[in-house]
Amino acid sequence: MRNWQLTETFTSTSGEVSWERLGDPGGEPVVLLHGTPFSSFVWRAVARSLARGHQVFVWDMPGYGASEKAEGQDVSLAAQGRVFAELLDHWGLDAPAVVAHDFGGAVSLRAHLLHGARYRALALVDPVALAPWGTPFFRLVGEHSAVFERLPPALHRALVREYVSSASHLGLRPAVLDRLVQPWEGDPGQAAFYRQIAQADQRYTDEIQDRYADIDIPVLLCWGQEDTWLPVARGRELAALIPHAQWEPIAGAGHLVQEDAPAELTTALVAFLQRPRGRSRT
Repeated sequence: MRNWQLTETFTSTSGEVSWERLGDPGGEPVVLLHGTPFSSFVWRAVARSLARGHQVFVWDMPGYGASEKAEGQDVSLAAQGRVFAELLDHWGLDAPAVVAHDFGGAVSLRAHLLHGARYRALALVDPVALAPWGTPFFRLVGEHSAVFERLPPALHRALVREYVSSASHLGLRPAVLDRLVQPWEGDPGQAAFYRQIAQADQRYTDEIQDRYADIDIPVLLCWGQEDTWLPVARGRELAALIPHAQWEPIAGAGHLVQEDAPAELTTALVAFLQRPRGRSRT
């Protein structure tokens, strides 16, 4: 766990991005996108498992994890969608398989529907994709981000720990929770935490929601059945909007499916990625 490091960098239009490649360079490419307020760290177990048969790319979005955090930085969904398209071009990936969680789901959808990013297949894990979205806490902070930015560091850390903990149904191990919270500590991290919430805007999914019916690639939709951030009913609603989407509920898992049920999630992803090219079926 401690040796999860991203050793490569890319200069994007929203700041320096940290990324890493795992597995066989000749294997089928798979790109993993994290959500908010997380980082590529949440994919560590799944990424290493997928790397046994694929070339796996992981990255921290601008403003997250090990990537650049700066005052005035654009970390909105609009910016992240553009950055992802830039990154795919930098990697020279024409049509990789993409696996995206939470906020990363919206990023992958925007890159595909608005910026011409081509995917072989798309797996969405508890994605932010439909209105309304955001927990009550998320909305409260978004409305008063300037106030929360001034919290004493100890109170800020306690708040973030409680918030991140609530994404898991089973509870996070202390060392895992420490690692998930660490990027948001210190002056740059604390400011970045509230910056990403302040810039969250539902209009960025409203802009693409009517286009989900146009998606014509295989889609897998995984959802933690105990997700309290984005209820499972929202997932079923999304599955009905995407033609031929495969629905895969994950029992006993909350919003952080990667932490609550990594084996079950990996099994579903491997089966999906091993399917012949072509449209998925329900």
